[in-house]
Amino acid sequence: MLSFASFLRPAGLVCICSLVTYPVFSQQLSTESIENKAFNPTTLLWYMEPASKWEDAMPVGNGRLGAMVYGKHGKEEIQLNEDTYWSGGPYSTVVKGGASKLPEIQRLIFEGKPLEAHKLFGRYMMGYPVEQQKYQSLGSIQLVMDDENKVSEYKRWLDLSTGVTAVSYKNNGVRYVREVFASAPHNAIFIRITADKPNSISFETELRGVRNPAHSNYGTDYFRMDTFQHNALKLTGKSTDYLGVEGKIRYEARLRVLNEGGSLTQSAQKIKIEKANAVTLVLVAGTNFIHYKDVSGDVDALLNAMEAKWANVPIENIKKRAMEDHQQLFNRVSISLPISENAYSPTNERMSRLDSLSDPSLAALCYQFGRYLLISSSRPGTQPANLQGIWNQDMNPSWDSKYTTNINTQMNYWSVESANLSECLEPFTKMVEELTDQGAQVARESYGAKGWVMHQNTDIWRVAAPMDGPTWGTFTVGGAWLTTHLWEHYLYTLDTLYLERIYPVMKGAVDFFMDFLVEYPNGKGWLVTNPSNSPENPPKGEGYAYFYDEVTGMYYFTTICAGATMDIQILKDLFSYYLKASNILQKDALFAQKVKLSLDKLVPTLVGKEGNLQEWTEDFGQLEDKHRHFSHLYGLYPGNVLSAKNTPQFIDPIKAVLTQRGDGGTGFSRAWKMALYARLYDGNKANEIFKGYIKEQCYASLFAKCGKPLQVDGSLGLTAAVTEMLMQSHEGVIHLLPALPDEWKNGELKGVKARGGFELSFKWANNKLIQVDILSLKGGVCNIQYPGIASLLLNKKQVAIKKLNQEVFSINTISGKSYQLIFN
Repeated sequence: MLSFASFLRPAGLVCICSLVTYPVFSQQLSTESIENKAFNPTTLLWYMEPASKWEDAMPVGNGRLGAMVYGKHGKEEIQLNEDTYWSGGPYSTVVKGGASKLPEIQRLIFEGKPLEAHKLFGRYMMGYPVEQQKYQSLGSIQLVMDDENKVSEYKRWLDLSTGVTAVSYKNNGVRYVREVFASAPHNAIFIRITADKPNSISFETELRGVRNPAHSNYGTDYFRMDTFQHNALKLTGKSTDYLGVEGKIRYEARLRVLNEGGSLTQSAQKIKIEKANAVTLVLVAGTNFIHYKDVSGDVDALLNAMEAKWANVPIENIKKRAMEDHQQLFNRVSISLPISENAYSPTNERMSRLDSLSDPSLAALCYQFGRYLLISSSRPGTQPANLQGIWNQDMNPSWDSKYTTNINTQMNYWSVESANLSECLEPFTKMVEELTDQGAQVARESYGAKGWVMHQNTDIWRVAAPMDGPTWGTFTVGGAWLTTHLWEHYLYTLDTLYLERIYPVMKGAVDFFMDFLVEYPNGKGWLVTNPSNSPENPPKGEGYAYFYDEVTGMYYFTTICAGATMDIQILKDLFSYYLKASNILQKDALFAQKVKLSLDKLVPTLVGKEGNLQEWTEDFGQLEDKHRHFSHLYGLYPGNVLSAKNTPQFIDPIKAVLTQRGDGGTGFSRAWKMALYARLYDGNKANEIFKGYIKEQCYASLFAKCGKPLQVDGSLGLTAAVTEMLMQSHEGVIHLLPALPDEWKNGELKGVKARGGFELSFKWANNKLIQVDILSLKGGVCNIQYPGIASLLLNKKQVAIKKLNQEVFSINTISGKSYQLIFN
């Protein structure tokens, strides 16, 4: 059994190895299993041609390292990312003195002079630099194979259940298989090339860096490509200076090439393999990033430690351990929906035929793809999933591939709890805690307030001031919205130690708004945020018009206002969550009483003259009537302010908004609409929107589009939306099959989590539940909503169940026990 220890042998220019018995990676999947339809169509993406563009490549990731695999023959490319490689270095965007201008800005807004208020905000309240730093592409592995212009029996696939992507084809009578996976336990990406005939593998490989083409003449970033020791390539470099911020990231990547049989030759920056039997390539990479204020890391020592993790481990053990680690998360939840003949077709063909051929299990595949992306891009100890998760090919990506907090970052994590991936929230929690640093400075300097505030964007350096311009930057509830996710984690886990940890973050967010809220001048005592905006939608009303903005240098509009509905809804959630946390932990009772008084004074839900839920405290019209955001419907989803059960008087106004905005829009917009219709118990409409998403706003790789750019928010938001269609738990009751589409008449969902510390598995047939198992993780009362529950079993013995009404039943559960519902 051969291990990787051999890469430590003395250096030499040529390595000629004899044929040894070396294990081929065990094939959970093969071309034969695909051809024979012996695979699970809810966990496999597969294709009959290589990716022609980056967006259709297959993603792998271990939370810290990511790769996009094209699956080409002849010349393969594997594009690479490392989650701490960003432009710039530790910096601050805090600008002092803005608080002195706040009263004037508020007065102008209340007087109906938004453009004047916009200009003042732009001059005195914006962070500086006005923009933020960029997530960068690390580089790529290039593989140039001999004589592979024409191949046959080509297939490539991504097995979500194992985390392995592979390509298989025949060339000159030889079957080649190339597998790629990212291992979290080993902190590396592995590429395994095998052939079914000896001495058949010959190729040349290069580890390439990337420059920023926008700064190619004057840029300060650089990379160097070298050989390393006797069998490796090394890429070293420096991040670019940007916006006046010095590039302080230093990075290194190493590509080990381990051949079995044949020869290995190094040149200036390449390695050539000739007539090998099998080859394994191992990529490790890291930077000097320690945390958002510290870039003093020893990169060389870091990579040495990474290589030590796998240097003496047999290759088959490495893959087995990597798969076990992945499956420990992935296998917690499974989903089955009706499988049609189309479900076994290549993924791109499944998508293109969805209009004409029923394929409910495609929604199940998308559900699991979202879970796969979160596992691959957000692990404890890594950075949170950004706009593109962890995958980015550009040095100047769309919206800098950072953290947009007026919807996108939050949507990335909507499913993290229900999809039974609670650990994957840890990077998000840490980011929010770190944001309180500059967030407290901005609160003090720009608003004269206690606590902390964060606006619509941040980056790895955790800046918190408004950015891009007042049109976007007046969104003061970005941090408050992030904070509600921390409370949700408590609701799902009932972890009081975690609640103790995040309580100061919650209180700090509340502290800010207790100082920032002002009275709306209508004599009713309403409290509002001012300035405010409803992302990223311009009101149509007195004083609002397109104009040339001196901050952005372009002709655009303003969104500045007082008391956007989304602000008020988020604060209703934040304040009520804080009150519950204060009561649970028995902290700050007097302050909590003041918070309750302010909560009661927040603007009530308003209906406009056209019968729609108002987006602003003023009944403004819409300059963009098909806007992609549904900000004022936050209270329905993901919030807990409006609902069909508790506020039925607002359901028609909500439907009026949905109808007026239409079913189109970007990928994230459609995922949000699916969840909104699920909360309205309209599964057929949610399913209709899903089909439109697949047709118009989803790449063949199942990555969501934001218009055209790739983003992960829609893919991850769709996972959350599917859960909402099958199970809801936000109102103290676990509601089963609340929005089941007719097309999903049979199915099963196993391992999904509900608030209150419950894990559920349930099955239905002909649109009716036939089996429900409830695991109580913490004990306590479990309320279930579904008609026709007859009895409850514990250890196959009937136990008491309390009927609250025709559809809601209550169970007193014991921690660690599993209960089964019996139906009439």
